[in-house]
Amino acid sequence: MSLLTVGSVAFDALETPFGKTDKIIGGAATYITLSASYFTNENNLVAVVGDDFPQDMIDILKGRGVDTTGLEIRQGEKTFFWSGKYHNDMNTRDTIDVQLNVMENFDPVIPESYGNCEFLMLGNTAPAIQKKVIERLPNRPKLIMLDTMNFWMNIAWDDLMEVIKLVDVLTVNDEEARQLSGEYSLVKAAARITSMGPKTVIIKKGEHGALLFHGGHIFFAPALPLEEVFDPTGAGDTFAGGFIGYLASTGDLSFSNMKRGIIYGSAMASFCVEKFGAERLFNLTTDEINERVAKFVQLSAFEIQ
Repeated sequence: MSLLTVGSVAFDALETPFGKTDKIIGGAATYITLSASYFTNENNLVAVVGDDFPQDMIDILKGRGVDTTGLEIRQGEKTFFWSGKYHNDMNTRDTIDVQLNVMENFDPVIPESYGNCEFLMLGNTAPAIQKKVIERLPNRPKLIMLDTMNFWMNIAWDDLMEVIKLVDVLTVNDEEARQLSGEYSLVKAAARITSMGPKTVIIKKGEHGALLFHGGHIFFAPALPLEEVFDPTGAGDTFAGGFIGYLASTGDLSFSNMKRGIIYGSAMASFCVEKFGAERLFNLTTDEINERVAKFVQLSAFEIQ
Protein backbone atom coordinates (compact mmCIF):
# COMPACT_ATOMS: atom_id res chain seq x y z
CA MET A 1 0.00 0.00 0.00
CA SER A 2 1.16 3.53 -0.74
CA LEU A 3 2.99 5.61 1.86
CA LEU A 4 3.38 9.39 1.80
CA THR A 5 5.98 11.05 4.04
CA VAL A 6 6.04 14.80 4.59
CA GLY A 7 8.92 16.38 6.47
CA SER A 8 12.42 17.77 6.18
CA VAL A 9 15.22 16.81 3.82
CA ALA A 10 18.27 18.61 5.10
CA PHE A 11 21.97 18.98 5.69
CA ASP A 12 23.43 17.88 9.02
CA ALA A 13 26.90 18.43 10.45
CA LEU A 14 27.56 16.09 13.36
CA GLU A 15 30.10 15.58 16.11
CA THR A 16 30.10 12.60 18.46
CA PRO A 17 32.79 11.09 20.70
CA PHE A 18 33.72 8.95 17.67
CA GLY A 19 34.37 11.71 15.16
CA LYS A 20 32.75 14.49 13.18
CA THR A 21 31.31 15.11 9.73
CA ASP A 22 30.96 17.98 7.32
CA LYS A 23 27.57 18.48 5.67
CA ILE A 24 25.82 15.17 5.08
CA ILE A 25 22.27 14.25 4.09
CA GLY A 26 19.82 14.44 6.99
CA GLY A 27 16.29 15.47 7.88
CA ALA A 28 13.37 13.53 9.32
CA ALA A 29 11.80 12.65 5.97
CA THR A 30 15.13 11.36 4.67
CA TYR A 31 15.48 8.83 7.47
CA ILE A 32 11.80 7.87 7.36
CA THR A 33 11.66 7.23 3.61
CA LEU A 34 14.98 5.38 3.49
CA SER A 35 13.86 3.10 6.32
CA ALA A 36 10.39 2.53 4.87
CA SER A 37 11.89 1.72 1.46
CA TYR A 38 12.87 -1.74 2.69
CA PHE A 39 9.20 -2.62 3.19
CA THR A 40 6.93 -0.72 0.79
CA ASN A 41 7.28 -0.22 -2.95
CA GLU A 42 5.09 2.91 -3.06
CA ASN A 43 7.16 5.35 -1.06
CA ASN A 44 6.36 9.01 -1.81
CA LEU A 45 8.07 12.10 -0.45
CA VAL A 46 6.98 15.72 -0.01
CA ALA A 47 9.73 18.07 1.17
CA VAL A 48 11.63 21.18 0.13
CA VAL A 49 15.34 21.85 -0.43
CA GLY A 50 17.38 24.71 -1.84
CA ASP A 51 19.37 24.70 -5.06
CA ASP A 52 22.48 23.93 -2.98
CA PHE A 53 21.22 20.39 -2.40
CA PRO A 54 23.28 18.07 -4.62
CA GLN A 55 21.70 15.78 -7.18
CA ASP A 56 23.68 12.78 -5.95
CA MET A 57 21.86 12.97 -2.61
CA ILE A 58 18.51 13.00 -4.41
CA ASP A 59 19.77 10.04 -6.44
CA ILE A 60 20.38 8.13 -3.20
CA LEU A 61 16.68 8.47 -2.38
CA LYS A 62 15.64 7.55 -5.91
CA GLY A 63 17.98 4.57 -5.79
CA ARG A 64 16.01 3.24 -2.84
CA GLY A 65 12.78 3.59 -4.81
CA VAL A 66 11.63 6.83 -3.19
CA ASP A 67 9.36 8.86 -5.49
CA THR A 68 10.77 12.40 -5.32
CA THR A 69 8.13 14.05 -7.51
CA GLY A 70 7.05 15.98 -4.40
CA LEU A 71 10.56 17.20 -3.56
CA GLU A 72 10.50 20.92 -4.30
CA ILE A 73 13.83 22.54 -5.23
CA ARG A 74 13.77 26.28 -4.63
CA GLN A 75 16.13 28.25 -6.80
CA GLY A 76 18.23 30.89 -5.07
CA GLU A 77 17.52 29.50 -1.58
CA LYS A 78 19.42 27.28 0.82
CA THR A 79 18.52 23.92 2.35
CA PHE A 80 17.62 23.52 6.01
CA PHE A 81 20.79 22.95 8.06
CA TRP A 82 21.34 21.58 11.57
CA SER A 83 24.62 21.10 13.40
CA GLY A 84 24.93 19.28 16.70
CA LYS A 85 27.44 17.84 19.15
CA TYR A 86 26.72 14.75 21.26
CA HIS A 87 27.98 14.29 24.80
CA ASN A 88 29.85 11.17 25.90
CA ASP A 89 26.64 9.43 27.01
CA MET A 90 25.28 9.80 23.42
CA ASN A 91 21.85 10.57 24.91
CA THR A 92 22.30 14.30 25.24
CA ARG A 93 23.43 16.77 22.62
CA ASP A 94 23.97 20.46 22.07
CA THR A 95 22.62 22.23 19.03
CA ILE A 96 25.48 24.24 17.55
CA ASP A 97 23.65 25.85 14.65
CA VAL A 98 20.19 25.85 13.06
CA GLN A 99 19.46 27.54 9.73
CA LEU A 100 15.79 27.12 8.76
CA ASN A 101 16.32 28.50 5.25
CA VAL A 102 13.66 26.93 2.95
CA MET A 103 11.84 25.35 5.92
CA GLU A 104 11.00 28.80 7.31
CA ASN A 105 8.07 29.14 4.90
CA PHE A 106 7.54 25.50 3.87
CA ASP A 107 4.12 25.16 2.21
CA PRO A 108 3.80 21.51 1.19
CA VAL A 109 2.46 20.86 -2.30
CA ILE A 110 0.93 17.39 -2.67
CA PRO A 111 1.30 16.03 -6.23
CA GLU A 112 -1.95 14.69 -7.66
CA SER A 113 -0.39 11.24 -7.96
CA TYR A 114 0.06 11.15 -4.15
CA GLY A 115 -3.53 12.16 -3.39
CA ASN A 116 -4.90 8.71 -2.65
CA CYS A 117 -2.11 7.56 -0.34
CA GLU A 118 -3.24 4.90 2.14
CA PHE A 119 -0.62 5.64 4.81
CA LEU A 120 0.58 9.13 5.80
CA MET A 121 3.68 9.81 7.89
CA LEU A 122 3.95 13.38 9.18
CA GLY A 123 7.58 13.91 10.10
CA ASN A 124 8.58 16.39 12.78
CA THR A 125 7.64 19.83 11.45
CA ALA A 126 5.40 22.68 12.62
CA PRO A 127 1.96 21.36 13.64
CA ALA A 128 0.24 23.90 11.38
CA ILE A 129 2.09 22.39 8.40
CA GLN A 130 1.16 18.86 9.48
CA LYS A 131 -2.52 19.85 9.70
CA LYS A 132 -2.35 21.53 6.30
CA VAL A 133 -1.13 18.28 4.71
CA ILE A 134 -4.08 16.33 6.11
CA GLU A 135 -6.53 18.96 4.87
CA ARG A 136 -5.00 18.99 1.38
CA LEU A 137 -5.44 15.27 0.77
CA PRO A 138 -8.64 14.48 -1.19
CA ASN A 139 -9.25 11.31 0.85
CA ARG A 140 -8.35 10.42 4.41
CA PRO A 141 -5.58 7.80 4.51
CA LYS A 142 -6.13 4.45 6.18
CA LEU A 143 -3.61 5.47 8.86
CA ILE A 144 -2.07 8.82 9.78
CA MET A 145 1.03 8.82 11.98
CA LEU A 146 2.53 11.97 13.49
CA ASP A 147 5.87 12.68 15.10
CA THR A 148 6.38 15.79 17.21
CA MET A 149 8.70 17.15 19.89
CA ASN A 150 8.86 19.38 22.95
CA PHE A 151 9.86 22.41 20.86
CA TRP A 152 6.36 22.54 19.33
CA MET A 153 4.76 21.92 22.72
CA ASN A 154 6.53 25.04 23.95
CA ILE A 155 5.76 27.40 21.08
CA ALA A 156 2.73 25.99 19.18
CA TRP A 157 0.58 24.19 21.76
CA ASP A 158 -2.82 25.11 20.28
CA ASP A 159 -1.77 24.11 16.75
CA LEU A 160 -0.41 20.82 18.11
CA MET A 161 -3.68 20.04 19.90
CA GLU A 162 -5.57 20.64 16.66
CA VAL A 163 -3.49 18.26 14.58
CA ILE A 164 -3.29 15.57 17.27
CA LYS A 165 -7.08 15.27 17.07
CA LEU A 166 -6.77 14.20 13.44
CA VAL A 167 -4.18 11.40 13.66
CA ASP A 168 -4.26 7.69 14.44
CA VAL A 169 -0.73 7.19 15.79
CA LEU A 170 1.43 9.62 17.75
CA THR A 171 5.11 8.99 18.41
CA VAL A 172 7.04 10.95 21.06
CA ASN A 173 9.88 10.23 23.46
CA ASP A 174 9.32 9.68 27.18
CA GLU A 175 10.15 13.27 28.18
CA GLU A 176 7.77 14.63 25.54
CA ALA A 177 5.01 12.21 26.56
CA ARG A 178 5.23 13.51 30.13
CA GLN A 179 5.19 17.14 28.99
CA LEU A 180 2.28 16.59 26.61
CA SER A 181 0.16 14.73 29.16
CA GLY A 182 1.19 16.28 32.47
CA GLU A 183 1.60 12.74 33.82
CA TYR A 184 4.83 11.18 35.09
CA SER A 185 3.69 7.57 34.71
CA LEU A 186 4.06 6.63 31.04
CA VAL A 187 0.98 4.39 31.32
CA LYS A 188 -1.09 7.35 32.53
CA ALA A 189 0.61 9.60 29.97
CA ALA A 190 -0.38 7.30 27.11
CA ALA A 191 -3.97 7.12 28.34
CA ARG A 192 -4.15 10.90 28.57
CA ILE A 193 -2.70 11.35 25.08
CA THR A 194 -5.12 8.77 23.69
CA SER A 195 -7.98 10.90 25.03
CA MET A 196 -6.67 13.74 22.83
CA GLY A 197 -7.36 11.79 19.63
CA PRO A 198 -4.76 9.17 18.63
CA LYS A 199 -5.84 5.54 18.98
CA THR A 200 -2.21 4.45 19.27
CA VAL A 201 0.69 6.01 21.16
CA ILE A 202 4.33 5.02 20.75
CA ILE A 203 6.73 6.26 23.41
CA LYS A 204 10.38 6.05 22.39
CA LYS A 205 12.95 5.52 25.13
CA GLY A 206 16.13 5.65 23.05
CA GLU A 207 18.64 3.00 24.08
CA HIS A 208 16.01 1.60 26.46
CA GLY A 209 13.53 0.56 23.77
CA ALA A 210 9.98 1.63 22.93
CA LEU A 211 6.47 1.24 24.35
CA LEU A 212 3.35 0.67 22.24
CA PHE A 213 -0.07 1.55 23.66
CA HIS A 214 -3.14 0.54 21.66
CA GLY A 215 -6.71 -0.33 22.65
CA GLY A 216 -5.88 -0.91 26.30
CA HIS A 217 -2.94 -3.16 25.40
CA ILE A 218 0.75 -2.46 26.07
CA PHE A 219 3.80 -3.90 24.31
CA PHE A 220 7.45 -3.20 25.10
CA ALA A 221 10.23 -3.66 22.58
CA PRO A 222 13.80 -3.61 23.91
CA ALA A 223 16.62 -1.82 22.15
CA LEU A 224 19.31 -4.12 20.85
CA PRO A 225 22.57 -3.86 22.82
CA LEU A 226 25.23 -2.89 20.30
CA GLU A 227 29.00 -3.04 20.62
CA GLU A 228 29.41 0.32 18.90
CA VAL A 229 27.09 3.30 18.52
CA PHE A 230 28.57 6.01 16.32
CA ASP A 231 25.69 8.44 15.86
CA PRO A 232 22.11 8.40 17.23
CA THR A 233 20.94 11.14 14.84
CA GLY A 234 17.79 10.08 12.99
CA ALA A 235 17.30 6.87 14.96
CA GLY A 236 13.79 7.89 16.03
CA ASP A 237 12.82 8.78 12.46
CA THR A 238 14.33 5.54 11.17
CA PHE A 239 12.27 3.68 13.78
CA ALA A 240 9.10 5.46 12.62
CA GLY A 241 9.87 4.70 8.98
CA GLY A 242 10.40 1.03 9.69
CA PHE A 243 7.19 0.84 11.71
CA ILE A 244 4.89 2.56 9.22
CA GLY A 245 6.68 1.01 6.25
CA TYR A 246 6.03 -2.45 7.65
CA LEU A 247 2.36 -1.63 8.32
CA ALA A 248 2.01 -0.29 4.77
CA SER A 249 3.55 -3.48 3.37
CA THR A 250 1.02 -5.65 5.19
CA GLY A 251 -2.07 -3.42 5.37
CA ASP A 252 -2.77 -4.98 8.78
CA LEU A 253 -3.51 -2.50 11.60
CA SER A 254 -4.14 -5.07 14.33
CA PHE A 255 -2.31 -4.80 17.65
CA SER A 256 -0.43 -8.04 16.96
CA ASN A 257 0.87 -6.66 13.64
CA MET A 258 1.75 -3.33 15.23
CA LYS A 259 3.92 -5.28 17.67
CA ARG A 260 5.78 -6.75 14.71
CA GLY A 261 6.04 -3.25 13.25
CA ILE A 262 7.64 -2.01 16.47
CA ILE A 263 10.28 -4.74 16.23
CA TYR A 264 11.02 -4.00 12.57
CA GLY A 265 11.24 -0.29 13.38
CA SER A 266 13.60 -1.01 16.26
CA ALA A 267 15.74 -3.20 14.02
CA MET A 268 16.04 -0.42 11.43
CA ALA A 269 16.98 2.10 14.14
CA SER A 270 19.69 -0.25 15.37
CA PHE A 271 21.29 -0.12 11.92
CA CYS A 272 21.03 3.66 11.74
CA VAL A 273 23.22 4.30 14.79
CA GLU A 274 26.07 2.15 13.49
CA LYS A 275 27.39 4.85 11.12
CA PHE A 276 27.20 8.62 10.79
CA GLY A 277 23.99 10.08 9.41
CA ALA A 278 21.85 7.91 7.17
CA GLU A 279 24.75 6.08 5.52
CA ARG A 280 23.92 2.67 7.03
CA LEU A 281 20.45 2.82 5.46
CA PHE A 282 21.67 3.14 1.89
CA ASN A 283 22.48 -0.51 1.11
CA LEU A 284 21.02 -2.96 3.61
CA THR A 285 20.04 -6.44 2.49
CA THR A 286 16.93 -8.45 3.31
CA ASP A 287 19.12 -11.03 5.04
CA GLU A 288 20.70 -8.37 7.26
CA ILE A 289 17.28 -7.08 8.31
CA ASN A 290 15.89 -10.57 8.97
CA GLU A 291 18.96 -11.51 11.01
CA ARG A 292 18.65 -8.32 13.06
CA VAL A 293 14.94 -8.96 13.70
CA ALA A 294 15.80 -12.51 14.82
CA LYS A 295 18.19 -11.03 17.39
CA PHE A 296 15.35 -8.97 18.81
CA VAL A 297 13.22 -12.10 19.08
CA GLN A 298 16.05 -13.94 20.86
CA LEU A 299 16.59 -11.00 23.18
CA SER A 300 13.09 -11.15 24.62
CA ALA A 301 12.00 -14.79 24.18
CA PHE A 302 11.86 -17.06 27.23
CA GLU A 303 10.02 -20.10 28.60
CA ILE A 304 8.42 -20.69 31.97
CA GLN A 305 8.70 -24.26 33.22
